[in-house]
Amino acid sequence: MQTAAKRVDGKTVSAAGLDDEEVALAAAAQLGTILETVRQGYLDALPIAAAMITIEDEEPFIECANDLFRLVAEWDERIGDRAIARVPILRAGPIGNRLGVFIKGPDSAYQFDTTDGRPIGGRHFTVRFAGLKKVEGQPRRMLLSMIDKTAQVETERSLRSEMLRDTLTGLPNRLSFNEKVDAVLADPNFRDGQYAVLAVDMTRFSRVNECMGAMAGDELLITFARRLVSALRPTDMLARTSGDEFGILMRLNRGMADALRAAERIKTVLTLPFRLSDLEIRVDCAIGCAALTSSVASADEVLRNAQFALKRAKRSGTTQVYEPVEAQAVRRQFSLETELRVAIESEALTLAFQPLVELSSGRVSGFEALARWEHEGQVISPAEFIPVAEESGLIVQLGRWALDHATQTLADWDRRTGTRLPLNISVNLSFIQVSRDDVVGAVAGALAAAGITGDRLTLELTESAVAHDPEKVARTLNALKRLDVRIAMDDFGTGYTSMASLQTLPIDLLKIDQSFVTGMLEDHDSRAIVRAILSLAAALGMQTTAEGIETEALALALGELGCIYGQGFLYSQAMPAEDALTYWLDRNA
Repeated sequence: MQTAAKRVDGKTVSAAGLDDEEVALAAAAQLGTILETVRQGYLDALPIAAAMITIEDEEPFIECANDLFRLVAEWDERIGDRAIARVPILRAGPIGNRLGVFIKGPDSAYQFDTTDGRPIGGRHFTVRFAGLKKVEGQPRRMLLSMIDKTAQVETERSLRSEMLRDTLTGLPNRLSFNEKVDAVLADPNFRDGQYAVLAVDMTRFSRVNECMGAMAGDELLITFARRLVSALRPTDMLARTSGDEFGILMRLNRGMADALRAAERIKTVLTLPFRLSDLEIRVDCAIGCAALTSSVASADEVLRNAQFALKRAKRSGTTQVYEPVEAQAVRRQFSLETELRVAIESEALTLAFQPLVELSSGRVSGFEALARWEHEGQVISPAEFIPVAEESGLIVQLGRWALDHATQTLADWDRRTGTRLPLNISVNLSFIQVSRDDVVGAVAGALAAAGITGDRLTLELTESAVAHDPEKVARTLNALKRLDVRIAMDDFGTGYTSMASLQTLPIDLLKIDQSFVTGMLEDHDSRAIVRAILSLAAALGMQTTAEGIETEALALALGELGCIYGQGFLYSQAMPAEDALTYWLDRNA
């Protein structure tokens, strides 16, 4: 249906009595109302706080907003002035300042995480500014949206707080301790020697756990932590860094003396006994200190340095300060371990043979096989790589390699001379091999592969190996004797072998340690010890070898005392297999 219209005084007039201009204005007003309703409906449909901002004559104002935005902003655009300068959350602060920059800038969108700027009860938001498509004849508009992340942020903070705290003692844990140390190292005002880290390890904790149970152990840890807190300054940070180990970060006003005084205070508060249930026990601790310096890369390194010193403190019983050479030694050890593993697998090691000489006749009765290692043109001493091999477990592979090559060398000498040589080959046996390897199977396999009999092989075991696990050593040695292998006790006199062990173990030969042999001509006590060992061996029906013989006079004196074999630089250093065979042929010709 069309509304009738007529012309009055040259103007078109609608049936309602409105001219063209009035009709246009009415239609625009009606369209504006529709658009406003649509915009408001759009905002109300959003699940987040949102408002539409209009920028007109560089004076931005809120055109419309949803209830979530009104709640967050604590302001209602439907009453009062709509200018954003009247909205507290948009007037200034982290959101208002960035909104002003965005309105004046060229960006079409900008998003960031922030707070509402309130010091108490503040909320966290992800805020987004997005410009809307410009419509000709219309002012510039943008959409402001705010996602409330307060619950998420507070949950994350709570979880992080739990992550940084030891649940048993309530102290900061290792992660929290490391973060604090790293923050100190990263401070641009940090100077060498301003801070130190102390590593404190409780003694006897494992015994309490074993004897009284885990609950008593936990109670001891809590009480121990309280004692530590009482010995520290309010500015010092105490953390539980592992089971029964605690870390302390402290500022030094008078250098490392402050750390040592703190260690003394800790020792003092531990003098009183700890009461657990009906028992009173005394607990001490070992303390290692390390200064923070610019050469230290991280908190882990600082704590590791303090633990190096702690290791020394456990041995010495006194507080120790880290020395840089300790870390260098450990790094060298790890490097050697890797290189030694490669050397064993690629058979880059060699065996050298040192002669064993009958003191009465001067004839060579056998050779001791000794591992030698040359790496990148440098000779690595056995005193350096054997301990590494034992600690890393590589001694098992190294021992099998030495056993196989030594027996093969003896078999090769037999083939080259065309006869069964009256020679015995000696190979060292580590207590690690006895405890971890099937030594009997390895020996039987090596003898079979080389085609030699067991009576031509001597296995040398140190006293410390016997003391380490006497029962297993006894079983292993008795099984080896069934292969006709000879057993020698190396470095005798320096360990803790009891008389009962010498009686029960199937030992054929005692090797007198060179520390007694070398100075026996000048030192009455050394001479008395050597004489006693020789008498003991004779009484038990054992043979003897003296190590470290360097002079004819020493060899003569030992022969007169009844020692059967000698070994040392007087006769020869350890030599390659080819030279060793030549040495035997020349000397025994």
